[in-house]
Amino acid sequence: MKGARSEEACLVQIYGPSLGKKIALESGEITIGRGESCTIALEGIDNVSRKHCAILLKPDGAFLNDCGSTNGTYLNNVEVRGETPLRSGDLIQVGSAIFKFLLGGKLGSIEAQVHEEIYRLAIIDGLTQVHNKRYLLEFLDREMARCHRHGRTLSAVLFDIDHFKKVNDSYGHLAGDYVLRELASALKSRVRKEECFARHGGEEFCLVLPETSGEKAVSIADKLRKIVEQHPFVFEGKRIPVTLSAGVADLEPAHDSPTAFLQTADVRLSEAKHSGRNRVVGS
Repeated sequence: MKGARSEEACLVQIYGPSLGKKIALESGEITIGRGESCTIALEGIDNVSRKHCAILLKPDGAFLNDCGSTNGTYLNNVEVRGETPLRSGDLIQVGSAIFKFLLGGKLGSIEAQVHEEIYRLAIIDGLTQVHNKRYLLEFLDREMARCHRHGRTLSAVLFDIDHFKKVNDSYGHLAGDYVLRELASALKSRVRKEECFARHGGEEFCLVLPETSGEKAVSIADKLRKIVEQHPFVFEGKRIPVTLSAGVADLEPAHDSPTAFLQTADVRLSEAKHSGRNRVVGS
């Protein structure tokens, strides 16, 4: 990388209260924290220290440094210790906020990257990096119309993390964020490109399975449930037990909207939770 001072740099908040906000970075030290003296003062964000971390723009590159924060600074989900080099596209987590670091060497390239990131925010959940609810509903709308028209099968699975509030209460909200990210990563790699895996909201996820019957969807959902049950969720040296409950719905003629379709899956998800959790309920 050429000298950072000849390049334009910025942060884009991809998770937190100021979603999509662009923050231009000048050469030198840029401090981040909840203190008023910080270059970037974060108000209303959990787990942020008074002077949490700093970004250093030097002639030989850009670096991230934790400033002795209570809860740590994370770069691409790994805790930072000492000065760590930054590359364009890196994700920086400060408390419960996540920023994407962008660096542009050509006139206008930084703005192009920012516009691309804003577009991604419209369809991608910033914390888990899987599709968001908006994209999910648009995907369902298209697939349901196609399946109703051609008489094809379609299934939807709603997953909910069991006792997620206890995770936050026992291990902290940063651990809760870790569980959501790790779970999404573990399941995303098992999803085919023609399917849709999305964060439906909170600790709830949805998998849409085109050309798949309800019986087959139950089998797929149970395999994913077992993957999560056996996956090692370890945050700051502590293993966190995580399980899923799931409800499966088969597309029916009465399902005239994505909301109606998902409501059927949600009813079955409730049955799974009320019958003991860590299980899948279908039709």
